[in-house]
Amino acid sequence: EDTLDCYGLFCPEPLFQTREMIDKVESGEVIEVLADDPAAEEDIKRFCNRAGHRLILFENKDGEFRFLIQKK
Repeated sequence: EDTLDCYGLFCPEPLFQTREMIDKVESGEVIEVLADDPAAEEDIKRFCNRAGHRLILFENKDGEFRFLIQKK
């Protein structure tokens, strides 16, 4: 799985970079996104719902987010 490190980036950068990375991987592949921007949780969850990608995992450890997203 590919990891995208968005620590220190603010809205809308984590979402833009997540979208770019999803575009580069094959259908069914999983990417890991790490972020600490509070807006990233809602932005990335909404993006997955809209685009039809599967959010396999979401973790929040003291404001550090980890997403595992499977491309549709």
